[in-house]
Formats: sequence, C-alpha cells, structure tokens
Amino acid sequence: MTEFENMLEGQDFDGGDKEINKIRDTAAILLQQLNQTIGSQQRTDILQQLMGSMPNSSIIRSPFSCEFGKTIFIGENTFLNMNVVMLDGAKISIGNNVLVGPSVQFYCASHSLNFQSRRKWETFCKPIAVEDDVWIGGNVVINQGVTIGARSVIAANSVVNSDVPPDSLYGGTPAKLIRRIHESEQE
Repeated sequence: MTEFENMLEGQDFDGGDKEINKIRDTAAILLQQLNQTIGSQQRTDILQQLMGSMPNSSIIRSPFSCEFGKTIFIGENTFLNMNVVMLDGAKISIGNNVLVGPSVQFYCASHSLNFQSRRKWETFCKPIAVEDDVWIGGNVVINQGVTIGARSVIAANSVVNSDVPPDSLYGGTPAKLIRRIHESEQE
C-alpha cells in the first residue's frame, strides 16, 4: 500500500512521502491560480482540475485552502463562502444544495494523544461527509469522522465533534442538539 493509500484508509502515514508531496505541490499550484482568478469559468476549470469532483453548478469563493484537493467531492448547486479551509487527508464529501458559511474549517487530520507519536509527526485521517441541503454557519469547525445529516443546520461558531442526525439544528462548543427541524419548517 502506498503512503497516500494509507492516509486515505485512516492509517498512520508518512506525510513527507514523495507521492504525497507531489499531490500536495500540485494542489498548491492550482490553489495559487484559483485564489488569483476572478473569472467564473476559469475558476470552475481550475477547481475541476483540483477536486475529486466539482460540478459547474457549484461555487467556491476565494480564498480557499486545502491540502490535496483530489480527496474533495462537491455536489450540485453547492456554495462555499470565502476562507474555507479543508485538511483533506481523507475524503470530504459535500452533497447537493449545501451552503457553507465563511471561515468554515474541515479537519480530517488528527494526531495521537501519545507525545512520542506526535514527535514523529504521525498523523491519521478520517473522512467527513455533509449530506444534501445542509447549511453550515460561519466559523464552524467540523472534525474528523463526522457526518452531518441531510437538511440539518449548524449554528455559527460551533465545533462539531460527532455525527449530526438529519433534520437537526446543532450549535455550541462542542455542538449539541438545539432542536429538531420540523417538516412544517421545510415547506
């Protein structure tokens, strides 16, 4: 197994591996181009080179930051506002019709509580999934291994450490259920 495959599988991996560095360097070049480009078609072309998938109907505002790009999958009619950061050492999938506020951070990567492991810069990654029709407020942090269920809303400035069920309003640090979103509110 390559170090990149180990990373995607959530195993410890060597972040300085040549293959990983090549993917990271390619992403850095594309991000530099993206964050200096204004034209919407040019931006879409760059994003489609950078990402695992990025449809024409979705928009990502600059500045945008990620580490690899090719591990990010964006659905149709999705909007990511400025200053979104994705530490995408595992798959980040964002569904259709999702709204992501400014300065939202997606953290697939983490480190051991064991200081010896951290001294070696060992990292492990778990995927993040955001299902269809979710709204994520500004300055939210979404940590590794989290799935946010369809039609849910995450209040601004929240830190999401665990899965969010569909049709839920979550907020706080750490984010907790504020209340369920009722069918009548969705009409």
